[in-house]
Amino acid sequence: MIDPMQLALYVAAALVFAATPGPGIFYVAARSLAGGKAEGIASSFGTGLGGMAHVLAGSLGVSAVVLASAELFTVFKLAGAAYLVWLGLRTSLAARRDATAPIAGAGLAATPPVGARRAFREGVLVETLNPKTAAFFLAFVPQFVDPAAGSIAAQFVLLGTISVALNTLADIVVAFAANGIRTGAAARPALMRRLQQGSAAAMIALGVGLALAKRPAS
Repeated sequence: MIDPMQLALYVAAALVFAATPGPGIFYVAARSLAGGKAEGIASSFGTGLGGMAHVLAGSLGVSAVVLASAELFTVFKLAGAAYLVWLGLRTSLAARRDATAPIAGAGLAATPPVGARRAFREGVLVETLNPKTAAFFLAFVPQFVDPAAGSIAAQFVLLGTISVALNTLADIVVAFAANGIRTGAAARPALMRRLQQGSAAAMIALGVGLALAKRPAS
């Protein structure tokens, strides 16, 4: 069993990381601004499932293999970067198209809603295709694993699941906050477009940053 004090320290550190903006949070914010609370929450659970994929891969040693291979790491990060940039460009282009549309109804038309199911699937991909998430779990979680406390893999999964749950909770908070902004901006189409374009720019910037990320030193 993990020492309660160590667990408390882990939860405190994981809370800090959960509140740190990353691809998942920006995607959730963008989807909430476009499609409202339902899409935001769906995308939050999608990023959570993507995070669990990294936890399971880490516990089985798959993530270590990916991070140890320069070729696999490069393929993985470029796929994730391309996906983030594509999502950002799609959001930006849709907002620009709406800028030339009739004013009536334009406030919520930019970046049209994609539906909860698609928001969930995209959330899964955004998180799964981010090798920096794998690197985070492999660098962070083992510091709190105690070989004398039982199965290392089981402890890794437990701690990783706690981190994913906190990340998902943070994403849901962002979804509600962004939905509140969306509701308040509904009568101001220009402001709505600027907010969505800002989210798009953030996703593109994160994608570029991911493409430039270096493989963690072994």
